[in-house]
Amino acid sequence: MSKIALITGATSGIGEATAYEFAKQGIHLILCGRRVERLNTIKTALEKLTLVHILNFDVRDKAETLKAIASIPEPFKNIDILVNNAGNAHGLDPIHDGNLDDWDAMMDINVKGLLYVSKAIIPQMTARQSGHIINIGSSAGKEVYAKGNVYCASKHAVLAITEGMRIDLNPYGIKVSAINPGLVQTEFSQVRFKGGEEANSVYKGFKALEAKDIADIIYFTVSRPAHVNIADLLVFPTAQANSSIVNKKF
Repeated sequence: MSKIALITGATSGIGEATAYEFAKQGIHLILCGRRVERLNTIKTALEKLTLVHILNFDVRDKAETLKAIASIPEPFKNIDILVNNAGNAHGLDPIHDGNLDDWDAMMDINVKGLLYVSKAIIPQMTARQSGHIINIGSSAGKEVYAKGNVYCASKHAVLAITEGMRIDLNPYGIKVSAINPGLVQTEFSQVRFKGGEEANSVYKGFKALEAKDIADIIYFTVSRPAHVNIADLLVFPTAQANSSIVNKKF
């Protein structure tokens, strides 16, 4: 019987790439996102490979999140894999110049949204005593860098929540993993820099990771034998040494 995976933030970047990789492997999909047109486009493409259900909601909205997940039809109800991928960075300002709306967006999406989705799905996993939760963290959850302040805090929180989940869910045989990418070339920087010129320069001068690279790692993580759990994985492009050192050629 095919496994069922729910992926948040599935309309672009790592979430979309993971959906394609899972579909190739015959995993049935529940794809979640705010852009319904994108969800429908991806669903049409992937239905040639597997069964797909879409949920259009914003993880920042607690009531909407719980309602959407409760609406999942019976054939998709028993979720085996949860990929908490929805997340964003907003702004790159020193703490004294930080924008309160940016701070709210990062904490609401990266931390509270992850918790809302997890709260809606974990009880069925504990009832079955099986499941795998993949939380997409960041190298920013491993170290704090200049002007990263609240974004780094949100990703440190993701890692703390992941570790707490792993401890609390251990008696139920549920795997919990954190995948922590460094520089991945997606729409991410366009959001962070609000489409400014700085967004275009982030990935110049070196080969960044691609969304597919992380999707491959996520599938590798969920495809390990039952007794193997990839608990915490940090991945950089070769040019990157840490959050602030990147070997750029120009």
